[in-house]
Amino acid sequence: MRLLRRSLSVRTRLTLWYGGVLLAIVLVISAFSYFMLRRTLISGADVELVMVGQVVRDAGIGEARRSEAEVRDMLGPRFLDVFYRVTGPGGKPEAESGALRGRHLPLSAQARERARSGDPTFETVRLSRGEHIRLLTIPVTQEPARFIQVGATFSDIDRALAGYMETLAVMVPLGLGLALVGGAWLARSALRPVETMSRTARRISAQDLTRRLPLRGTSDELDHLAETLNAMFARLDAAFTHVRRFAVDAAHELRTPLTVLKGGIEVALRAERDPREYRDVLRSSLEEVEQLIALAENLLLLSRLRMSTALPRHAVELETVLMEAVDTGVRLAHGHGVIVRLGAVEPVIVHGDHSTLRRALVNLVDNAIKYTKAGGKVELSLERDGRLAVVTVSDTGVGMDPADAERIFEPFVRLDAARGSEVVGAGLGLSIVHSIVLAHDGHLSVQTAPGVGSTFAIRLPLA
Repeated sequence: MRLLRRSLSVRTRLTLWYGGVLLAIVLVISAFSYFMLRRTLISGADVELVMVGQVVRDAGIGEARRSEAEVRDMLGPRFLDVFYRVTGPGGKPEAESGALRGRHLPLSAQARERARSGDPTFETVRLSRGEHIRLLTIPVTQEPARFIQVGATFSDIDRALAGYMETLAVMVPLGLGLALVGGAWLARSALRPVETMSRTARRISAQDLTRRLPLRGTSDELDHLAETLNAMFARLDAAFTHVRRFAVDAAHELRTPLTVLKGGIEVALRAERDPREYRDVLRSSLEEVEQLIALAENLLLLSRLRMSTALPRHAVELETVLMEAVDTGVRLAHGHGVIVRLGAVEPVIVHGDHSTLRRALVNLVDNAIKYTKAGGKVELSLERDGRLAVVTVSDTGVGMDPADAERIFEPFVRLDAARGSEVVGAGLGLSIVHSIVLAHDGHLSVQTAPGVGSTFAIRLPLA
């Protein structure tokens, strides 16, 4: 069954579901209408039985006041399909109609019980010959007990119900067939926009993510689906553009030290040189190799963070991390004439990874030192803001244009020209910080102005 469902198209399944539901509804309605028709026919028969019983009682049948022929003339055509019997004390028949034709009409205990209170009794009984009849028992007197029993066969009712069943047997399959045809047409019309979207989506590839699914302007579910898919394609386009730009920038950053390394080796091999010159070449080459290793490590770290790799989480005292970053900053600032100091600190604990958080703070401190002139200062502080821990790294450096503040968190972005500084680097430091903060469910922001300095703020949820 599961394989069959997999092999059927959505259009076919919708048609079958529509036909199945409609069939169930038609069957329920048909059964209900059959029941109501049967009930109506029996109610009509009961009315005739009551009418005949009243006429027989008023005519005094069994008391020789009037004959059956007179009663037949009074009732007219109704009397042809109805038979009666008058029962005297002890259940002895006193009179009966010719239409009874030897039928034995039972006098049930229920009819006797209801007769004590003067109530008539309607019953559906089956006679010994298998005949199905509707029977009315009317009490005439209680002491001695006398009854009038009026009955009618179910033949007319059965014929009417059989005709109705024959009509249903023809109309239900015909209606179901027409419904399946209409359901198939409706399913095809409803799914035609989906087919159009599918054809358009198949033409969208990684080389061309600019195509978009057409909107019909109806604002229905299919338009909402197209809008959702278009938004997804836009995100994919931005992601692919970012990856391509990242790859180009990474290749450019790798090419420079490799070119320098290759040039130094080629120069050293052009002629015989003394050992001191070879050592100089090796020393220079080692510096380039170390730069390449650092760049490769930064790229790997950034890739892992961008892939949302789960970081190990445990309770981290940010005060300790801050102290370690200050110690490292003091060593980095040695020889630059920049003061690195610790500001106000409030003990807080967060859930995260100690080493990566330390890496983020060290990167911020290193960045602040690079862009702060001699005599300036870099200050780190820690405070609690509601359910957040706020770490700030402030400097009195050259600052930047606030319009460029968001760009500095992108990989390989450097604003050296704008800052008027010659700082060597690949432009990955702040991007790594931003990725580390996001991996800790935090937020990184910067407030800056040219010639005033910058203040970077890391907000992390408290443990």
